[in-house]
Amino acid sequence: MVQLEPSAILESASGIPAVSLKLTEVREEDMEFVEVFDSPGKGRGLRATKEAWAGDVLFAEAPFASVVFDSYAARVCHGCFRRQEKLQRCGQCRFAQYCDRTCQRAAWEEHKQECAAIKSYGKVPNENVRLAAHILWRMDKEGSVVSDMQLTTLDELEDHICDITGDDLKDFKVDIHNFLDFWPRSSKPHTVDSVSHILGVINCNGFVVSDQRGLHAVGVGLFPNLCLVNHDCWPNCTVMLNNGNQSAVDTLYHSQKRIELRALGKISPGEEVTVSYVDFLNLSEDRRRLLKQQYFFDCTCEHCTNKTKDDLKMAGAEVDGEKVPEEKVKEITEYSRTMLEKMEKARIEANYNEVVKICRECVEKQENVLADTHIYQLRMWCTLSEVLSYLQFFEEASTYARKMVEGYLKLYHPNNAQLGMATMRAGVTHWQAGLIEVGHGMICKAYAILMITHGPTHPITKDLEAMRVQTEMELRMFKQNEYVYHSMREAALQNQPMKMMAEPAAESIKNLFRRK
Repeated sequence: MVQLEPSAILESASGIPAVSLKLTEVREEDMEFVEVFDSPGKGRGLRATKEAWAGDVLFAEAPFASVVFDSYAARVCHGCFRRQEKLQRCGQCRFAQYCDRTCQRAAWEEHKQECAAIKSYGKVPNENVRLAAHILWRMDKEGSVVSDMQLTTLDELEDHICDITGDDLKDFKVDIHNFLDFWPRSSKPHTVDSVSHILGVINCNGFVVSDQRGLHAVGVGLFPNLCLVNHDCWPNCTVMLNNGNQSAVDTLYHSQKRIELRALGKISPGEEVTVSYVDFLNLSEDRRRLLKQQYFFDCTCEHCTNKTKDDLKMAGAEVDGEKVPEEKVKEITEYSRTMLEKMEKARIEANYNEVVKICRECVEKQENVLADTHIYQLRMWCTLSEVLSYLQFFEEASTYARKMVEGYLKLYHPNNAQLGMATMRAGVTHWQAGLIEVGHGMICKAYAILMITHGPTHPITKDLEAMRVQTEMELRMFKQNEYVYHSMREAALQNQPMKMMAEPAAESIKNLFRRK
């Protein structure tokens, strides 16, 4: 039964207040596919108790708590984490933003104490402090285990406080100080040690929460069961965020945002389930450095130990059957590293014409020197195709997108989510360029991957299915009469001008857990 409770006032654009309601928790999925065990050399981990196949959901888990990033606080709904043009602000704390009354009702139970604390404190603390406060408020109310499906307590999670050094340690101490200032006197008092532990857990286990399209990292949450899944650079599972459905007016029909641990292939009973904490498209040395810096462990997986595919990622080209001299490859590799830094600076500043100029200069130097699997060349192709699409130079963009996907296919796991997303973008770019045959083929390949990594109900998969059906119809028309197809396409584009592509993301989601 839903309990009603007065809450904060939601301030709309018209200034009309809306009363919000408290609602009951939504049921979590069962955990019959996995169990906790002692993983050799890794500590606790999860292993399969039943056979699983590609696309199977081993478990789903709602966040213990989650908050929107500081940088997105005014652009993302604090309830459903959707990015919206216009949001309505909480009329009391004037910080939290919501799509509408429905989202505010759904989020009120979690926001209620934060709302009062922000009013009392007079300012908004950073995302670490806000998330720690959400966690401790829930622990004070419900305890460290909030569901029969939760496999570990928050007290048992590693905080790695003793491993934090330098500037990170200074920032950590500032967060502790700010938390103690922010924490209301009316709430249960907590010791410095207990606050430090929660902030430490967030530091190394905070999971990136995406927007509804799964394209931008907009927040951070804590998922206790997910914290038990160990890393492997070539994992057998992937993690996807399902934002749930909070659009129904009746809150009884809401479904909670949750992560889903999805199998990438066959997993046998007793086999450890793993995910990759970092993008595989890094050299093994760089992956190990990132893992040590952020998660405080030395990766001993097979791909790091054997430096698998590192040779391809730094390879030189072959021209007329002859390998390019190693000195030349090193020279262009160093040049590419410098140009990547310049390109990133221009990209952050949204100077896209400068980005294109830098990328074109670099790609010209890389041609016939670096192999099509060289990661610096792939990064240039990726950025160039994305920005050219945004600027509506679709034909040129499609060329680089196709090269990028061909390189990715030689490096990534065949069911890797990044490969699926890249193939999808390349397929759409080819379709926009009027290259319907290649575009449809890529969209079909992307759809097959995303059905495994994202599942059939994810918004991106649904959009891709619609695109697959559309391009299939267009392809049939194209094969019947190319001239008629192109004539109809041109007429359609003139009557309904193509909208600008979404602005290139400053940061795509490639690392599951939040990096500092």
